Amino acid sequence: MENTRKKIMLVDDDQASRQQGRALLKDSYEVYPLPSAHKLFEVLEVFIPDLILLDIRMPVVDGFKTLERLKSDEHYADIPVIFLTASNDKDSVIKGGGLGAVGFITKPFSADDLYDHIEKCLKVYGKGDPAEEEEAKDHKPVILAIDDAPDVLKTVHSMLRDLYKVFTLPKPEKLKSLLTKTTPDLFLLDYQMPGLSGFDLVPVIRGFPEHKNTPVIFLTSEGTVDHLTAAVGLGGCDFIVKPFEMDVLREKIAKHIVV
Repeated sequence: MENTRKKIMLVDDDQASRQQGRALLKDSYEVYPLPSAHKLFEVLEVFIPDLILLDIRMPVVDGFKTLERLKSDEHYADIPVIFLTASNDKDSVIKGGGLGAVGFITKPFSADDLYDHIEKCLKVYGKGDPAEEEEAKDHKPVILAIDDAPDVLKTVHSMLRDLYKVFTLPKPEKLKSLLTKTTPDLFLLDYQMPGLSGFDLVPVIRGFPEHKNTPVIFLTSEGTVDHLTAAVGLGGCDFIVKPFEMDVLREKIAKHIVV
């Protein structure tokens, strides 16, 4: 009988944390406790897990560097990663989210914390039937995210790719050329970018007849009434304050686009 249990790699240099995590999860998942990033990449050459639980503070190669390496390799880039951390300070959350982490679990963790984060993550990013996924690709709404910060674009892609076909554009000056090749159902525009701002790009978008009413959501670091007023005045339908959480981004988009 085929084993259908999800495979989870738990990477932590602390033996007690590895033992605790395995004890809490072994009845529901196949758990592979690993002491280092080096060991993780050795095992990844053998098989790809459904999820990686990754400690941030580790000697030699920490969690941030490990995640960067994962996301830079096409073989591992789609594996969802949840950070395990002794402190959920804002800077770590922002940095981890920018690198592509899909969640954070604070140590010491309870069984409920662990299960809730894992089940939510697997539901959103879990592997489906390959044939069904391939068939569904052409039916996904298209989102175009434009931001000069590569970390923001990686985060947006990671948070939305299960529901939408996501295109990212770090160079706003290439927007007009791109719109001759694809037709987005919604735009995410960075509020402030060098050269061309998100506001400058709205007339370019509206210059295409098929995008006269396409929803535009602005991404901004300062969410004030003035920002919202300016966004609406330029034809935007909403704005999202950076750094944003996955639930906020998905809920905002869901108001203006149907999956």
